Amino acid sequence: MISKSINIHVTENKEERPVAFLVQMASQFESKILIEAGNKRINGKSIMGMMSLGLDDLDNITVVADGADEETAITTIEKYLTKGA
Repeated sequence: MISKSINIHVTENKEERPVAFLVQMASQFESKILIEAGNKRINGKSIMGMMSLGLDDLDNITVVADGADEETAITTIEKYLTKGA
């Protein structure tokens, strides 16, 4: 299991539905993906759970991945969430 603290910074040209895109991205991985924000810990593959976080640009989250492809999952998610940085 690995985790990474990430400051969200998606450019103004972001997709219309960045949370939906993030869920689709997380769902591609075999690893369990959790997103921690504040005192919440949400399954990164759950659209309803992710929408409940209400994430905004410049928020800080922790992404936790546990499984065979955890390193690739963390790297891919981090690249998406920081592509405007």
